[in-house]
Amino acid sequence: MIISQQKPLEEILALVREYSRIFLVGCGDCATICNSGSDVQLREMCEKLQEQGKTVTGMCVPDSTCIAAKLKTATAAHLALLRGSDAILVFSCGLGVQSVRDNDRFGLAVLPGCDTTAGALLDNRGNLLEKCAMCGQCVLGQTFGICPVALCPKGLLNGPCGGMKNGNCELNNNQECAWAVIYKEAQKRNRLDTLKKVQPPRNYKKAVRPHKLVLNKADIQKK
Repeated sequence: MIISQQKPLEEILALVREYSRIFLVGCGDCATICNSGSDVQLREMCEKLQEQGKTVTGMCVPDSTCIAAKLKTATAAHLALLRGSDAILVFSCGLGVQSVRDNDRFGLAVLPGCDTTAGALLDNRGNLLEKCAMCGQCVLGQTFGICPVALCPKGLLNGPCGGMKNGNCELNNNQECAWAVIYKEAQKRNRLDTLKKVQPPRNYKKAVRPHKLVLNKADIQKK
């Protein structure tokens, strides 16, 4: 799950200042759950833009904007409206914005209506919680399923920093130190001995971007 939130209206208006005819694209997946890119938010944004003298040529909410096939399916019925637009304003995570740009047929300006903050899980209370930093080198097997890279603001791999106080994070006193949580889990499992093993520095080569995963067997065979 990707967390996104709508940009302030003032910032959006600055982005579309040079464009008069705007098509809106949302996302029926993560952005809808985050209340940043559903059909409801797009209709509200349509009214706000029209109040500022903009013409909203149309809108659509693909099931998943970051998946090209679903994006193309959703936009197929709006090609005439897209052709008559100056810009596409996308209310999704940054992945969705770039997907729209990559699949745009008319060379339109593609603009972000949201800010993307993190990858997260959705708990049973409906909260979105960042749990994984997508660092390319998972240490969950050594830290009992608790990620210090994502949960520690400093991403420490070998225990807490000197600023931890009463088990709480130095940078956020209302947040339990990630390593305090890991220690408690190790203690519960009678595995405190495993915490004595020093983890090597992260191999940042595994985090070199952009990442690519080839899923098409024909493409693999060509290589």
